[in-house]
Amino acid sequence: MSDHQRILILDFGSQYTQLIARRVREQGVYCEIRPCTDRAVPVPGLAGLILSGGPDSVHSETRPDFDAQWLQAGVSILGVCYGMQLLADLGGGSVGRGEARQYGLAALSVSAQDSPLFKGLPERTDVWMSHGDHVDELPTGWVATASSGQCAIAAMAHPERAWFGIQFHPEVHHSVHGTPLLRNFLYGVCGCRGDWTIGGFLAAQIAAIRAQVGPHDRVVCGLSGGVDSSVVAALLHRAIPDQLHCVFVDNGLLRKGERDSVAAEFSELNLHVVDASSRFLERLAGVGDPERKRKIIGEVFVRVFEEEARRIGDVKYLAQGTLYPDVIESVSFRGPSATIKSHHNVGGLPEHMDLALIEPLRELFKDEVRRLGAELGLSERRIHRQPFPGPGLAVRNLGPITPAKLALLREADAIVTQEIEDAGLGRAVWQFFAVLLPVQSVGVMGDERTYEYTAVVRAVTSTDGMTADWARLPHALLGRISRRIINEVRGINRVCYDISSKPPATIEWE
Repeated sequence: MSDHQRILILDFGSQYTQLIARRVREQGVYCEIRPCTDRAVPVPGLAGLILSGGPDSVHSETRPDFDAQWLQAGVSILGVCYGMQLLADLGGGSVGRGEARQYGLAALSVSAQDSPLFKGLPERTDVWMSHGDHVDELPTGWVATASSGQCAIAAMAHPERAWFGIQFHPEVHHSVHGTPLLRNFLYGVCGCRGDWTIGGFLAAQIAAIRAQVGPHDRVVCGLSGGVDSSVVAALLHRAIPDQLHCVFVDNGLLRKGERDSVAAEFSELNLHVVDASSRFLERLAGVGDPERKRKIIGEVFVRVFEEEARRIGDVKYLAQGTLYPDVIESVSFRGPSATIKSHHNVGGLPEHMDLALIEPLRELFKDEVRRLGAELGLSERRIHRQPFPGPGLAVRNLGPITPAKLALLREADAIVTQEIEDAGLGRAVWQFFAVLLPVQSVGVMGDERTYEYTAVVRAVTSTDGMTADWARLPHALLGRISRRIINEVRGINRVCYDISSKPPATIEWE
């Protein structure tokens, strides 16, 4: 994306960093997230820097390393929460330790409405706070521009340098005027042109694919039928139609009826269906650790693709639907302990592969992928198909996997899907599925004692999967789902509903 203006977000570990990136992209400006520990280097098209929030204190001995040369990049800077405190600390100001964290809504009073950051915003507005420390004393050259009840300096500015600091989080929807504030920074301060569009991305990717793939090379695309792989396949078909071979692998971890439906839907894309279910299940036998499952599945997937590629002949590339959240969640910015989980598209790949990777969606969030799918002419049904993880039911069948437990999970999951769709909530709910726990409990059916498994229903609302809230499904609907699973799936006698949000939980259980 070297031809675009860009905003660089330096991540100090905030749970909201990805939201900042999404909000910037929504304004038509391309942005990237990099670890706060990256050394300062020239960035093509750099229009501004955003320093994210983070869990550390500037007084902590373990605070992340930061190359102050970034401050010499000659562009406008916005420090958010910890980013504001860091700017104050590095500039010689004073950052005080809070006796208690301020978390939640706060009333912001803007004292400098002539500041370009607050242009057009009201004098008072609600914002979302999440901090312990706060700026007590401004560095030389800085002025206070806003305050809140518990924070005398809730925003500050260095007018000469066009640097700004805000103690609140404009990227979360609770900050009522957060989006206009970010837009002010992007357009009013950084002078962004708004040159990031899905149409432009499509044209650039088609050119990049054609430049990467030789005229006689062939590409295999791992097509699952989900949104990401479908968009990748359509994009490659647009760029190199005669060189593309789509491969659907039945790994034995699919939902009920999925193999047949995918084969019927995508036959026009030169689809090869490979049944490798026994191979996957043999490798997964006795494996309960979720990270080992992902690694095994990722490796076997690649080996199956390589073997199919050899049968096709002259294949040099493997295309897959890696998204930006996959990359972000699989790379620790603060060391190994900060990695959430490896994704099959990123951390699950083996170190050695015979095929080079093509990942045309690697810079996109899920909502951007859907817009790209529409640009490519995919049907609404394909574009809005709910996410399904690459490792499939392996990460919804907790503990060691067996064919018998997979069969239980498939049936329970099919009931969840049917009932939610029949209730007209298929598009309103971001993702819904069943989970099978490695837990058995006592029940009673037909006056007889049972000792069977527990199923969990998971349904969440979200925009891009980076954050999610549990869906408030009607009680009557939950009752029907529970009754049907217990009555129709022999082996499950208890159904629970997951009311955890992301964060702190993840959408998937593993």
